[in-house]
Amino acid sequence: MKFHAKKVVAFAAAATVLFAVTNASAFTPANAPEPAAKRSDVLLVAHQKRPPQKYWRTKVRFRTNEAPGTIIVDTNNKYLYYIDGPNRATRYGIGVGREGFGWSGVVKVGRKAEWPAWTPPAEMRVRERAKGRILPITQEGGIDNPLGARALYLYKGGRDTIFRIHGTNQPWTIGQNMSSGCIRMMNEDVEHLYDRAGIGTKVIVIGPGSKPGDVHYDDRGVDIFRQIFGG
Repeated sequence: MKFHAKKVVAFAAAATVLFAVTNASAFTPANAPEPAAKRSDVLLVAHQKRPPQKYWRTKVRFRTNEAPGTIIVDTNNKYLYYIDGPNRATRYGIGVGREGFGWSGVVKVGRKAEWPAWTPPAEMRVRERAKGRILPITQEGGIDNPLGARALYLYKGGRDTIFRIHGTNQPWTIGQNMSSGCIRMMNEDVEHLYDRAGIGTKVIVIGPGSKPGDVHYDDRGVDIFRQIFGG
């Protein structure tokens, strides 16, 4: 009988210890290693650095003689317009060429690419090398690529002008003169434009060398009805 009692006491003690251990593991967080930061986490921080609100995508009342589907780039005011139809357009904020890299003219979208590779021109590699910066011959597409999420390649007479309308992983540069002549947009904006502008789209770039009357347009401000209800 005493032997049996000792076994019961021992069993109860063991159960008490097991219950305590179980409770501890249930209520004490495990010391798991911290997960590594993902690129998407880094991107989230970058997305918060937006340009001033005047450069956000906006539907505007717009008068022009150009046909719907035409792109007008105003490098002086840092806006790109996609003509939606009579008296209306979508206005996007852009970054443009810094001093000495501006240009103007009428071109067409000759090619399009999603997450494009970047091949800096030879003269750019030479110029940057003189500053101590070595550029790659080609950089594959991705979130670190200077061309961003999409690129529309601008052609003249069937030949590549080396200028592009493209995205950027530096959205805070929109509204500034930063590029070597390309037209940069926020990634979400260039994706929006990419889905609308097809191969052959006419692109009018207003910049150095443009003359009054070369292209007529009048941005009459926010189209409040369309901005709220769409269309």
